[in-house]
Amino acid sequence: MPRGRDVSNSCCLPLHLNEDNARFGLLAALILLYLLCGAVVFSALEHPSELQAHSRWDEQLANFTEQNSINLKSLEVLLKQYEEAFATGIRVDKLRPRWDFSGAFYFVATVVSTIGFGMTTPVTIAGKIFLIFYGLIGCAATILFFNLFLERIITMLAYIMRWCHERQLRRSGMGGEEARSEDDSLEGWKPSVYYVMLILGIAALLIACSASALYSAMEEWDYFESLYFCFVAFSTIGFGDVVSSQREFYKAQEAYRLGNCLFILMGVCCIYSLFNVISIIIKQTLNWILGKLDCSRAQCPCRGRPYRRRGKRFTNASVETVCDSETDAGRRLSGEMISVNDFMTNKVSLAILQKQLSETAHGNPRQSHVRQNGFSGGVGAFAIMNNRLQETSVER
Repeated sequence: MPRGRDVSNSCCLPLHLNEDNARFGLLAALILLYLLCGAVVFSALEHPSELQAHSRWDEQLANFTEQNSINLKSLEVLLKQYEEAFATGIRVDKLRPRWDFSGAFYFVATVVSTIGFGMTTPVTIAGKIFLIFYGLIGCAATILFFNLFLERIITMLAYIMRWCHERQLRRSGMGGEEARSEDDSLEGWKPSVYYVMLILGIAALLIACSASALYSAMEEWDYFESLYFCFVAFSTIGFGDVVSSQREFYKAQEAYRLGNCLFILMGVCCIYSLFNVISIIIKQTLNWILGKLDCSRAQCPCRGRPYRRRGKRFTNASVETVCDSETDAGRRLSGEMISVNDFMTNKVSLAILQKQLSETAHGNPRQSHVRQNGFSGGVGAFAIMNNRLQETSVER
């Protein structure tokens, strides 16, 4: 082997890839288990109701044909024709036009936000082709908007939490040497990511409750059905079984439609941000599980004394586990650039968000490496991709 070649990276990279694959496999297995459990629960809850609905419909159809002396085959043909008309927006009840300007604007908003209620769909070939290219650009731009919104939410929350911490220090009467201690001073204080999750959850709940009150009054839904619609819409699941602002006329119609759009916009942004933060915490939980499994298999070799080789730090374990995550997190929050080693172990997502909270709360500018090689910063999933690209570019 040529002299001067750093063998540490070539030796460690497969180990980190193995841990990354293990994390991916564990997450896939847990998601599959989650899907199986969900299928069991929903089948138990909904399948009896489905059977009852089929039975009632068959009885109603038989009674109708008998009472009105209508041929069953002819009636089924008519019902199939109505199903085709239903797909184009024709309803028995009189509803708002689907493809006037306001209806088309509502449709493209559900497309780019990935809600996709399904009550309006293009039926022409040209419309379907245009939708493919329009959605490709629009959905990507909206995801970028959601990530930028998340950054600004974090900035605002960091300042609010710092202000609350300052007030708490003033009320406690701290001063002199006590105020300068690392644990109690503002310089040593770091806002918690878990508080961000709690605040985003409360904000999403308040928006959903306020929107549900509006929908209950304007759509004549019960309050629980309105809450159900809010979650389906804000999370961009968009089943389409319950959709707001579809009648032809409302009292204070323009104000209601404006309020509907604003509630959906704020709700989607808050729920997206909340999902992003929760996904980071889920990843940390996976790291903890893998760390425990690794410690159990190797009788916790991570407690052994680390040794150094060619300037790199190694442990006796096959991969770095969460047993030394506190040291790594402290180093990352100090402003030091995240290494490929840290990123390949996927232990940096929570630290990225925590570091941004800390820097924003203290009014510190972002580090110069954030926009190195043209890659911008971010939080959550956006930060994971950008930092992966950045670190790959640095290695090259």
